[in-house]
Amino acid sequence: MGNCCSDVGGGMAAVGGAAASAAYSNQNEAVDTYLKSRGIHGLFSQIELSFLATNLRDRDVFSKSDPMLVLYVKERDGAITEVFRTEVVLNSLSPTWIAKYTITYHFEVVQTLLFHVFDVDTQYHNVEVKMLKLEEQQSLGEASCALSEIVTKPNRSLTLDLVRRDESVSSAHSQHRGKLTVHAEECFSSKTTAEMTLSCLDLESKDLFSKSDPFLVISTIVESGISIPVCKTEVLKNDLNPMWKPVFLNIQQVGSKDSPLLIECFNFNNNNKHDLIGKVQKSLADLEKLHIGREGENLFLPTLVGHDHHNKILKSKLFVDKYSENVQHTFLDYLAAGFELNFMVAIDFTASNGNPRLPDSLHYIDPSGRLNAYQKAIYEVGEVLQFYDTDKRFPAWGFGARPIDGPVSHCFNLNGSSNYCEVEGIRGIMMAYNSALFNVSLAGPTLFGHVINRAALIASQSLANEARKYFVLLIITDGVITDLQETKDALVKASDLPLSILIVGVGGADFKEMEILDADKGERLESSTGRVASRDIVQFVPFRDVQSSEISIVQSLLAELPTQFLTYMRSRDIKPST
Repeated sequence: MGNCCSDVGGGMAAVGGAAASAAYSNQNEAVDTYLKSRGIHGLFSQIELSFLATNLRDRDVFSKSDPMLVLYVKERDGAITEVFRTEVVLNSLSPTWIAKYTITYHFEVVQTLLFHVFDVDTQYHNVEVKMLKLEEQQSLGEASCALSEIVTKPNRSLTLDLVRRDESVSSAHSQHRGKLTVHAEECFSSKTTAEMTLSCLDLESKDLFSKSDPFLVISTIVESGISIPVCKTEVLKNDLNPMWKPVFLNIQQVGSKDSPLLIECFNFNNNNKHDLIGKVQKSLADLEKLHIGREGENLFLPTLVGHDHHNKILKSKLFVDKYSENVQHTFLDYLAAGFELNFMVAIDFTASNGNPRLPDSLHYIDPSGRLNAYQKAIYEVGEVLQFYDTDKRFPAWGFGARPIDGPVSHCFNLNGSSNYCEVEGIRGIMMAYNSALFNVSLAGPTLFGHVINRAALIASQSLANEARKYFVLLIITDGVITDLQETKDALVKASDLPLSILIVGVGGADFKEMEILDADKGERLESSTGRVASRDIVQFVPFRDVQSSEISIVQSLLAELPTQFLTYMRSRDIKPST
């Protein structure tokens, strides 16, 4: 869910939550599927940006420049939108602006920021900054960066060279235009989390031959009156007086302590059509009062009487057995402490992709420069993750092909080397991929186990060296895997490592077996020895499902990654501080 949960063992830890050990259960996975059909929330944090400049050009004759900074954002369609202006600092070539800009940080999106510093002419000093016509002011220089570049710096400060629009950063003259430093600070409220233990008494039995299997869903109520799920508990079987494991709810993500929350109690059904047992509407402040007063709140059930809706008060009661608030370490805290996300990629070279030299092949390299599905997935995912990897050297493999004069390999180095697997940057992956297409023979079958074990080996070696790294393996494939149980075994084993796996399915194959690997959409992963995965580390997306959607493949794939990262760190009590 991204915001709250109570079964960290299932890989659904809250972004603002804490670890609580619990076993996977089929019921909880089905509940999560049900919730996701009603609304999903990815990671977001409120970031406050502050600005200072040094050594600006002096454009005034009898005094120094009077600088103002204007901030723009680059939209997904390439449009540039102005979002913020600072105040004007008089007579200064090294201003520190007081005005700050608050922006919502989205991990799964490259948020491009553009900065333009102007010298405001003296005749406009009494005009409100928002009324100033920028074309009437003199430019002192421009700069741009991704928000990710700022938040991944150890001190969350990034210094940029100011340049003219018609010159590059490497221009010999750009050094004379000064520098802009942008500092990011995560808003404190992003870290404040409420921990609650909830219970009910005298629930109504909804099952014919047994007691109810209750679970709770907590939703925020937005201005339009729509409820948006942000939290769930585990399912407790055959229990009319349940006490659930603690839930952790980020206060900012529900609005505030006084924002209304809808708490619904459902009876779990295998067909995903869960029965509403009853509900209450309370704010966090109200729930805290229930805890202090040790009082219960009666559940109610909406009923239709004639043509009118009434709330039937039930004897069932909700209790808040524990309530506390604390500050949790966030994803951004770990980045500031020097933790990295290391990107790896594995590409399917099986024969079912088609002859790369023919236009109907999934591997066809279009002379016009139009990216095929493999290239697009590499570029879009890599474009986001590259900012979180300092050396930008990425392991890259292929599988399901026969290298020249060799047997079929299910994990070969994409760069053709027999000694090392890393390439330089996203461009290096693209070049190695293009080269490999003409240096291997497509074969088969489609096996994942080898590349997953290779990635897991790198992650385990890093863990043994106590490196502050978390690994992300992108697998791009066109077919149904033929080593499903071996893949499950590898994933269950890898679930104990600092590793997440993103799978993109390209082409028109039936990807039902892939969805089994993604615990959000199928049964829990279990190894051939009966061991259950300690957490969900797989996210699967069919490329065709997002090709025509407004949601990019990157957003679909990466939305859960920060939660998986935090689940791993918190379950092992790894703190961002040294």
